[in-house]
Amino acid sequence: MKRPAQAYTPEFKELAVKRIKDGQSVSKVCKELGMSDQTLRNWVKAAAEGKLNGAGGRIVTPEEMELSRPRAENLKLKRENGILKKRRRTSQGMFREARLD
Repeated sequence: MKRPAQAYTPEFKELAVKRIKDGQSVSKVCKELGMSDQTLRNWVKAAAEGKLNGAGGRIVTPEEMELSRPRAENLKLKRENGILKKRRRTSQGMFREARLD
């Protein structure tokens, strides 16, 4: 299942790229911002080409950006919960529910 597309404001992108240009590592910045390494690398490359915001990109309001993170986190937790609920086979060949106590 694909992750939902995360929407970032142009200002957020510019600040993230600026941190990389100031000498911080990509992995450190990504951990702090809760995003993919590859996404940030793409932004750095686009900024070098002068295409960071992209032509015809949809304008994302700060409210939409604020809501996108909890939605992504909610989806991730639902997937993890689904994995834990799946039945698993024990060494005796019986089925059991995986439970968290």
